[in-house]
Amino acid sequence: MTAYEIIKKPIVTEKSEILRRESNRYTFEVNPKANKIEIGKAVEAIFNVKVEGVATSSIKSVTKRHGMKLYKTQAKKKAIVKVKEGDKITYFETV
Repeated sequence: MTAYEIIKKPIVTEKSEILRRESNRYTFEVNPKANKIEIGKAVEAIFNVKVEGVATSSIKSVTKRHGMKLYKTQAKKKAIVKVKEGDKITYFETV
C-alpha cells in the first residue's frame, strides 16, 4: 500500500480543530486495513513532519432508514496523529 492509499482525507471538525491548535494533533480518515506504524510512516512521507504517536478508532457501519428503504453506512477508520512540537501540516491552516 502506498502512502496515498493509506491516508484518504483529512477530517476537519470543531473537535479536530481544537486538537490541532492546543496539542498539535491532526485527524485523518485512513484505510481500515492500515495499522498505526503504516499510518505514521505515510504521514511522515506525505507531509514531511516527524510523528510522535498515532491513535486510531474504527467506526462500525450503521443501518439507517430512508422511508421504506434500509441501507448501511460504510465502515470507516480514523487516526489522530500527534506531530512533533514545531512541525506543522499546512494543509489544515485556515485563511
